Amino acid sequence: MKCNVGGIDRIVRIVLGIIFIILGFSTTGTLAIIFDVIGVILLLTAIIGFCILYVPFGINTCKRQ
Repeated sequence: MKCNVGGIDRIVRIVLGIIFIILGFSTTGTLAIIFDVIGVILLLTAIIGFCILYVPFGINTCKRQ
């Protein structure tokens, strides 16, 4: 698994992940679950450095190879 998530992309994912998790805790019902799942996915892809959705489109924001 090669890194395909770069530095700025990781920062954006972390910030958005935290925002979505906060939104998930501040709402209730199905919408809260959706926000939490999106937030966790964004945080995990930022930590791991790999996004499976980038592969089919050939996107790579990571500068090191």
